[in-house]
Amino acid sequence: MDNILFLKHLKESLEKNTFQKLTLSKYVGAERTLLNIYIRPVEIRKQRMSSWIWHYQTRDVTKNVAMDTFAEALEPLLGSEFLSADLFTSEADYSLLFNKKRKAKLLIKKSESRETPVLTHDRVKKRTFSPANADYLNALGITNNEGEVLKEGQKKFRQIDKYIEIIDSVLRKHPVGHKPHIVDMGSGKGYLTFALYDFLRNSLGLEPSVTGIELRQNLVDFCNDLAAECGFRKLDFQAKDIFEYESEKLDMLIALHACDIATDIAIAKGIRAKAEIIIVAPCCHKQLRKQMNPVTAMAEITRFGIMEERQAELLTDGIRALLMEANGYQVKVLEFVSVEHTPKNLMLIGVKHKASPAALQKIADIKAEFGISEHYLEKLLGTVNRVPHS
Repeated sequence: MDNILFLKHLKESLEKNTFQKLTLSKYVGAERTLLNIYIRPVEIRKQRMSSWIWHYQTRDVTKNVAMDTFAEALEPLLGSEFLSADLFTSEADYSLLFNKKRKAKLLIKKSESRETPVLTHDRVKKRTFSPANADYLNALGITNNEGEVLKEGQKKFRQIDKYIEIIDSVLRKHPVGHKPHIVDMGSGKGYLTFALYDFLRNSLGLEPSVTGIELRQNLVDFCNDLAAECGFRKLDFQAKDIFEYESEKLDMLIALHACDIATDIAIAKGIRAKAEIIIVAPCCHKQLRKQMNPVTAMAEITRFGIMEERQAELLTDGIRALLMEANGYQVKVLEFVSVEHTPKNLMLIGVKHKASPAALQKIADIKAEFGISEHYLEKLLGTVNRVPHS
């Protein structure tokens, strides 16, 4: 059976010291908040161990298991609690998949990394993204010919580095499969799109298909030519309005600094395409500010223009987050880049989860308090509950 063969390859990698890491995903067990398990080799008090990181929705739990009982501890989890297991070694990579009937299928491919695993228990934090081997950064004016970040490229590179750090963190807890389909709406000159493809393919060993959507034909032509020069075969750019783009199924949808309602269009596209992950960093906010007419004491605060603008931003993104929760996503809101780089620095990250119908009532309450008729994303999703103005 394929699951027995998978364990055989695991034991061989432990004996040969070629084991690098193992990930268990597609959890179907009884613990409602458990997402996946990430396993790597460590050395504790000069003894080789396996470190198991149990990723939950709000916390991580680490357990160390002796190498000689590693396979024995893993076996009962395969096919019963986890329907996917990915074993990475310096000789080959193995993927064990179970269907709904728990029939196993083993896939084997050439190893993506020949590196010897780092065994220190407390790993030194390293940069998630390195500019040294990213030739496209030179073409984009961020690095020189030696791969060093130029003075004028420092801000953009810090943004790229933070972006990849966030993506890495999200994918550790919410893997999207070995061949993810990703769309970046409003890709612009492609700084972040190129870095994302490079990271997924060359750092995580995935085989991504990434499409950048951008209105300006000259930027699309530039990016497609650069992707070809870099050998990024499954990275492409299309010249079109994001409203026109359609996809039946996506693993990840990204829209960074899409202006005004373009962010709402992107979120709606992601929800309809059943994207496993939706990541947006909203830009300007106009649609709600025109409607705001608070019926509470907030009217005394929003009568000041700058405060009205900031309140409109909070309401716009807050309702976006609630609508994503109502449509089956667990949402986090965090700072994308520091305010010294851009004042529009929020990022909304939604990952597939159970729908929260209660979120719709919360939205209705907020709209009533601020005299809001509709949020554009409601209209796109068909969930508008109109509140009459007094």
